[in-house]
This record gives sequence, structure tokens and C-alpha cells, in this order.
Amino acid sequence: MQAPNGILYLIPTTLGDNEPLEVLPLSVKKVIEATNHFIVENEKSARRFIKKITPKKVQPLLELYVLNKYTQDQELPAFLEAIHQGKNVGLLSEAGCPGVADPGSEIVKIAHERGIRVVPLVGPSSILMAMMASGMNGQNFAFNGYLPIDKDERKRAIKQLEKRAKDLDQSQAFIETPYRNDKLMADLTSTLSGNTRLCVACDITLATEYIKTLTINEWKKTSVSLHKRPTMFVIDK
Repeated sequence: MQAPNGILYLIPTTLGDNEPLEVLPLSVKKVIEATNHFIVENEKSARRFIKKITPKKVQPLLELYVLNKYTQDQELPAFLEAIHQGKNVGLLSEAGCPGVADPGSEIVKIAHERGIRVVPLVGPSSILMAMMASGMNGQNFAFNGYLPIDKDERKRAIKQLEKRAKDLDQSQAFIETPYRNDKLMADLTSTLSGNTRLCVACDITLATEYIKTLTINEWKKTSVSLHKRPTMFVIDK
């Protein structure tokens, strides 16, 4: 008789270098303890996280499959083969929740196509936590990922998001590569209308956490360094 399929667990991680069990529930630890097959974005950091949350786990027994921008689409189905042998597989995000602003969504798509049970585990999401703390419209919001790198295109995108926020009564959230945060902040303050509200949610869950919502006119009088600090930006009318 063929063994029943295993489960694809979506395993969140911390948003920075803090103790995992400060922000993750015990259920995450239990799943990692019982799992030896993981799909990860970076093998080194994944092993470090697994060791930190389950120090007694035997590392040589782990089977890690790397999913990043270099992974070919045709490689992905093989990552789930262990599930068809009755073993559970954990999809481990590099930061926060798998499948949200994360390449893991392709694996989840394949799992659904194959009838594999998908179980999301509770953990920190910078998008939701920024919205929670922003004081903006949590009933209707959109996450827009990264804005264009080109300065002129980025400024056009900022104006479009501002218009969308006002026309649709919809908060607009987005991110930037951390080392470009200060440049984006400068473009936001020089491009947006003075009465538009901007939330800056930086280092969420960390000791250096900084979350503040001000109008653009108020931000122009405020000094904050966001360089190399993971940050969510949200604008609203």
C-alpha cells in the first residue's frame, strides 16, 4: 500500500537577528523538530536558523533544496518528491512569511496542482505588522513590492500610488532594497503632496524598531536614517 502524502508546511522566520521564540510560536519549533526536508532561499542562513530554534537537530540528516532567483522552473517539482513518499517538507522563508513577497509561492502553486495539503504556520509578516501599526486603511490596502530603480520612473510610480490611494481610498504599501531606503525617502518627501500621510515601519520586531506615521510636511522636518534597515513604506490620503 502506498504511503499517504506528507504535508507542505509554510514556515515563517524572524525579521531580523532576534531570538526565534520571541516572535514565533511553539508550533513552528515542533514542526521543524519533526521535519528533515526543507526548501530554502539560502542554505547557510537556513541551517543557522534551524540550529538556533532546534539545537539538538542532527544537521547532516537535513535535505535542503535551494529556491532562489537562479533556480530553474523545471527543478521545482523534484523539491516536493519527498511528500509523495509520505515525508513532510518545510518551505522556509529567508525573512517573515513564505509565499508573500517571496519566491516560495511557485512551490505552493505546484503543491495545490498536485493535491498536496498546504499548512501555513503563524509568524511575523512585515506587511501586516506595518499596516497594523500605521493607523491607515487596513480594510482596503495593496502591497506593491519594489518601486522602479530609475529616479524618474520611481517618481512617476510614487505619484501613481498617491493617486490610487486617494481615488480608491486604498492604502499603498511598498518596500525598497535597504541600502536605497534613504534615497527613496528623499524622493517620497519631494514628490508626494504635503498633506499625504506616510508610514515608515523599520526594523519591525527588533530592538531598534522604528514606526511612525506623519504627513509629508511633518516628515520634511524629521530626520531619520533608514540605511540598510529593512523598512516598509505605506502611503494614504
